[in-house]
Amino acid sequence: MKWTIGDVIVTKVVELEQLIPVGGLLPSATEEGLGRHRSWLEPHFMDADGNTLLSIHALVIETAGLRVLVDTCVGDRAIEGMPGFRGDPGFLERMEAAGFPVETIDIVCCTHLHFDHVGWNTRPEGDRWVPTFPNARYLFCRAEYEHWMAEPGGYASNLPDTVTPVVEAGLVDLIEPTHSVTADVRFVPTPGHSPGHMSVLVESQGQRALITGDATHHPVQWAEPDWGMGGDWNGPMGAQSRRMLRDEHGDSGTLVIGTHYASPTAGWVESVEGGWCFRACEG
Repeated sequence: MKWTIGDVIVTKVVELEQLIPVGGLLPSATEEGLGRHRSWLEPHFMDADGNTLLSIHALVIETAGLRVLVDTCVGDRAIEGMPGFRGDPGFLERMEAAGFPVETIDIVCCTHLHFDHVGWNTRPEGDRWVPTFPNARYLFCRAEYEHWMAEPGGYASNLPDTVTPVVEAGLVDLIEPTHSVTADVRFVPTPGHSPGHMSVLVESQGQRALITGDATHHPVQWAEPDWGMGGDWNGPMGAQSRRMLRDEHGDSGTLVIGTHYASPTAGWVESVEGGWCFRACEG
């Protein structure tokens, strides 16, 4: 799945997909509340039983001769506290089949340091973890990194094998949450889900696209920004970030690409009858 934004191309590469209840992802998403949005959530983002397909995927941005990888999924590892759940070892083969062998990635951007966004930063080699993308610079938000180094655990419990090895290899740049990656790609601070969470804004030839990261997990959060998820570090701050993004990009023509949205994954935030909806891009 690809999108073109001016001179920039964004490609989605899926690692995992899992069917879950929307209410299991967003505890405030009651059947009655979801019913208010059913007309535009179905069929792509909710089925008749109130389930959604949660996608864990990476996004490759091709811009100015560079390949920028946004988020690296779960990786080839089990996850502490989640018995039976692990990443898909076939992900790197799918990356290569899409035209992106690991050695061709120039920059890795992690929107935040939770386990499902940093996993393929490294891969196993014998009894140690080594950087997966040996020719890339890895960009982490300084505030995010410093927080989890001081208070390890939770959704960032696997940083010793996903982040520390690339730091020790000298491949990491700690950046501010407004950092410009290239002339066409920059970060936007969207804290709340995590302390230094960043979304990614692409601007080229008068067109814009926003890669959400976990500022939203599901399109219904554009209509219901107070519906956070259980793993949010600061729920009210996350809601504030969603409102900020909606104010900036709602009814603006910005293509929104959801980091966990089911296919078709992208669309537009639009006002409707005094509220908001997410219109899927089906072209």
